[in-house]
Amino acid sequence: MQGKVALVTGASKGIGYAIAKALAQHGVKVGLFARSRERLETVAQELQAAGGEALPLPGDVTRYADLEAAVQRLEAAYGGLDILVNNAGIGIFKPVHELSLEEWRQVLATNLDGVFYGIKAAVPAMRRRGGGYIVNIGSLAAKNTFPGGAAYNASKFGLLGLSEAAMLDLRYENIRVTSILPGSVDTTFNNHPTGQAWKIQPEDVAQAVLFVLRTDPRIIPSQIDLRPSQPPRKA
Repeated sequence: MQGKVALVTGASKGIGYAIAKALAQHGVKVGLFARSRERLETVAQELQAAGGEALPLPGDVTRYADLEAAVQRLEAAYGGLDILVNNAGIGIFKPVHELSLEEWRQVLATNLDGVFYGIKAAVPAMRRRGGGYIVNIGSLAAKNTFPGGAAYNASKFGLLGLSEAAMLDLRYENIRVTSILPGSVDTTFNNHPTGQAWKIQPEDVAQAVLFVLRTDPRIIPSQIDLRPSQPPRKA
C-alpha cells in the first residue's frame, strides 16, 4: 500500500475517519472527502502530524462534479488514484408512508447515487494507473429489512446490487470491487450514543478495508459481512 493514493468519502468522522487514518498509517496518500471543510482540515492536520499525507477535499457526494473535481485534484497532487472507499451515507428512519418525497430522495441520492458517482469519477483515473480497488461500505441492512427502514433498506439493497454488477464490469480492467457490510457500529450515526462495547468499532471496519487491499490480486473478496460477536440477546 505504500505510496498508493486513496479517496475516502465521508472521511470527516466515524467509519470514514477510521479508514482514512488506517490508510495514512500504512503509507497511503489520502484524499479526504466530506461536506465540512473545517473538519476535513482538522483531520488532515492530524494525519500529517502523525507522518501521513492527506489532502482535504470538501464536497458533496450527491453532486457528481464535486467527486470528479476531487479525483482531478488527487491526480494533480499525487499523480493518480488507486483506491476509492465509498463510505459516505445517511439514514432517515420512518414508516414508508410517513417518508416525505424529499427524505426518500435524500437517502437514495447519498447512499446510492453518491456511490455510482464515485465509481464513475474514479474509474478513468484507475484505468490510467493500470487498475485499482473500489471498496463500498454498505450495511447488513442490504440483506435484512426492519420497520422504519424503507428508504435506508432500499438504498443499501441497491448499493449491494450496484457493487456486484460493478465488480463484474470492472474485473477485466484490473479494478477489484468489494462490499463491506457492517452490522451495528459504535458511531454517532443517526444520533446514536457511543461507548457501547458490544458494537463493531469503526477501526474494525478499517481493518476489513486493509484486509481487502492486502489480498492477492488473483482473487476478489467481493462481499464481507461484519457482525458483532456478542450482541445483546433478544428477549
